[in-house]
Amino acid sequence: MKTNRQIRNIGIMAHVDAGKTTVTERMLYYTGMIHKMGSVDDGNTTMDTDPQEAKRGITISSAAITTYWERNNNSYQVNLIDTPGHVDFTAEVERSLRVLDGAVAVFCARSGVQPQSETVWHQADKYGVPRIVMVNKMDRQGADFIRVVNEIREKFHAVAVPIQLPLGAEDSFSGVIDLIGWRALQWNNADGKSFEVTDIPATMLDLAGHWRQNMLEQLALVDETIFSKFTASLPVSEDEIKTALRNATLSLQVTPVLCGAAFRNKGVQPLLDAIVDYLPAPADVATITGTDPENGLAMERKTGLDAPLTALVFKVIADDYVGKLVLVRVYSGHLESGQQVLNSRTGKKMRMSRLLRVLSDRFEPVETLQAGDIGALVGLKDARTGDTLSDPLHPMQLERMDFPAPVIGFAIEAKSTADSGKLGEALSKVVEEDPTLSVEVDPQSGQTVLKGMGELHLEVVLEKLASRYDVMVNKGEPRIAYREMLTQPVVHREVFKKQNGGSGNFAEIHFELIPTADGASGLEFVNDVKGGAIPREFISSVKKGFEEGMRNGVLAGYPVEAMKVRLFDGAIHQKDSHAQDFEMAALLGFREAARKASPQLLEPLMRVDVLTPEAYTGAVTGDLNRRRAIIRGIHAKASVQWIDAEVPLSDLFGYVTALRTLSSGRASASLTLSRYQPVPGNIAGKILAKEM
Repeated sequence: MKTNRQIRNIGIMAHVDAGKTTVTERMLYYTGMIHKMGSVDDGNTTMDTDPQEAKRGITISSAAITTYWERNNNSYQVNLIDTPGHVDFTAEVERSLRVLDGAVAVFCARSGVQPQSETVWHQADKYGVPRIVMVNKMDRQGADFIRVVNEIREKFHAVAVPIQLPLGAEDSFSGVIDLIGWRALQWNNADGKSFEVTDIPATMLDLAGHWRQNMLEQLALVDETIFSKFTASLPVSEDEIKTALRNATLSLQVTPVLCGAAFRNKGVQPLLDAIVDYLPAPADVATITGTDPENGLAMERKTGLDAPLTALVFKVIADDYVGKLVLVRVYSGHLESGQQVLNSRTGKKMRMSRLLRVLSDRFEPVETLQAGDIGALVGLKDARTGDTLSDPLHPMQLERMDFPAPVIGFAIEAKSTADSGKLGEALSKVVEEDPTLSVEVDPQSGQTVLKGMGELHLEVVLEKLASRYDVMVNKGEPRIAYREMLTQPVVHREVFKKQNGGSGNFAEIHFELIPTADGASGLEFVNDVKGGAIPREFISSVKKGFEEGMRNGVLAGYPVEAMKVRLFDGAIHQKDSHAQDFEMAALLGFREAARKASPQLLEPLMRVDVLTPEAYTGAVTGDLNRRRAIIRGIHAKASVQWIDAEVPLSDLFGYVTALRTLSSGRASASLTLSRYQPVPGNIAGKILAKEM
């Protein structure tokens, strides 16, 4: 029976075209999970099973699979998740990192740190995920291992420590130098299943000695055993280095860096060894923290098999054959078929019908899932991404996952009347699967509006509606998800009063509406009511009314980005005051006060990172300036220029296509939401005129 020490829950993360799906494919081949290696170019990899992934050559949806790797006479279960690299699908990375213990960050040896690399790296920082680095594509022209290591250090302020060096580069890349074992590993056969262990070539000894010294210096700063031996010039054993490196990696003090060429089948087995040696097992996290769903108080729970069940739903899949699949990470206790669990969000008990092991697009029935496992559950109709499932006798709520709000939308309608009913059902399924999608009905036009993270994101969803659900749709012009902000403080008194012969309605509130600092979001509610002027049981209703009001601002009905409300006085009627009266008073009061608070329209500002050959730099920057861009910097990077700019989303429709035309197809761009900013007055006037 496996233990928590023999499990690794890891993700493969990278920017687009770093080769992470190829790395994953080779890992599955060398662990024996598959017997023939697929290719991204041929669209037949194990993890990219969606037809659109094969068509576009990118990963769209994170895929999970379980495999096993033999190391030091032990069999290790590796639960592997391959995540997308495109920014439009960043939520897939976010929810995967939330449930993973460790990650492999893949970088291209030629292009190095890319804009999307920064996004996924910071997501891993957010969740405190230990990681190792694989510098891939060492066989590519322009590959430079040390340059990529230095970029990681500079861009991420990370202590990136090479534990390997490449043997050759570009066409001459043949293997790696193991700085820990002080040996060379060379791959000579086509499929890469075996390699030769040799002495380090004499021409590489000085360079290898320099980087081994660098590795020991960095470890001496964080490990007492290494420090005492290093300063005394005593030899350090391989086991001592590995122990120190593992501890430093788990504590996020050091990031080990390896290299290879996955497409050429070189360097993958040492990567699997490093995953086992340096990335955490579930047992390395002794406790998990959360809250008691009954009282909201903080609580801790041990992660062992003997502890009560705690599991987190990180993905929901609508499967054509088995119905709704709920993917979970089990943190403590165990799950069995037919077991009853409590959904902490709904407070309802649910019973699972089946448990499945996930094998990319295939599923294997299992009898139990235990602490540390990742698997799928069948039969939980009301489960959503971010829900905590726990023992009904020992409820617990884990921290929820936060996803960015959609920034762009299309008005859509079914092409045929016969498909109108199917459209609603299909949309409910895709929204349940993807928490960064939303569907709204425009109150003025009655149109259905589908919102997402970008043009590519929505294109993929529309193609999914057609291919999976057989619903063809017409789409309207793109719609920007504008927001509103308040710029002036306002003090307001609102009285809500109704009398209908019998019992009436009464609520009076006195409050101050206050603009918030840049970067804030949501409602900051301060209860300053003294002397019980408003009973405690009505305060939450007041807050609820303001939250409701924020959903539709007073300029054009766009959500209010952020505001602060200070409730300081009020009054009640002994017989006619109810909770809903105070909620209504807050809603009406917000609408009146917000009109006096000099509301302003906000637009999404996108960070645009363009990689272009130098010859096209002038044309690209000129085009960006015409789109109201703020050029933050232009940096030389290998053989290309990296243009870092901020551009309003409204000026970016069709930009990727326009960029290809400008650069004869040689430039590429990455678009990420940066922040919201006020819309210039003349443009705001045009936008508001359209809405009226």
